[in-house]
Amino acid sequence: MSEVTHIKEQIRFLISLQEYDKKIYALAKEKDQLPLEIVKLQKAFDDKKALLHSLEEDSKSMAIKRKEKEIDLASKEENVKKLNTQLATLKTNKEYHAMLAQIASLKTDNSVLEEEILKSMDAQDTLKEDISKEKIRLAEEEKRFNEEKKEVEARIKEIESSMADLTAKRDHIVPSVEKRVFATYARVLKAKEGLALVSIKDFACQGCHMAVTPQVVNEIKMQEKIIICESCARILYLEEDI
Repeated sequence: MSEVTHIKEQIRFLISLQEYDKKIYALAKEKDQLPLEIVKLQKAFDDKKALLHSLEEDSKSMAIKRKEKEIDLASKEENVKKLNTQLATLKTNKEYHAMLAQIASLKTDNSVLEEEILKSMDAQDTLKEDISKEKIRLAEEEKRFNEEKKEVEARIKEIESSMADLTAKRDHIVPSVEKRVFATYARVLKAKEGLALVSIKDFACQGCHMAVTPQVVNEIKMQEKIIICESCARILYLEEDI
């Protein structure tokens, strides 16, 4: 076999090999991004759960404050009862009127507390409705999240299966490639993320689109050795010569 035929054959093997490798690299890139998609979906769902948690915490806080006011009201009502009982024991009008004023003040405070408690009860009822609606909405969001997560996980498995199939097919070609040629191809493939071999069109490398000299084109046509682009370090070939 002549050297010209040998190099031409090697380039043909590399072209076939790269067809598989380009697909493998593209799938691998997609696969690497998919876990990030799951993280994004999880964060969006967690944010929605955080909203429900916030509403529930507000409800607890509101219940505590209402309980404190109810205790305060009960205490003040008990004081009113005690003061009313003490009225009969007072000996002077001054003491009597002072006690009445104190009772009136306590009753005013109690009225304010009662109004605040009623408002708090209304606010709690509204908040309970909001929490109930949010739980229903969150259940729907969780269902949607799980479905989308399953779709992403299914796509990952699909990609892994496709990559395994493509790798098996490209591995059938590898033994046909000379070791030194394959070593060069593998090195460039890794550095250029799946595009190690490119053609020349109109005296331009189709990998980096930089101009290629006529001398380089002639060297490729001679097919005496593997020619590398001086700009992007990819392996060059001419489609018309393959």
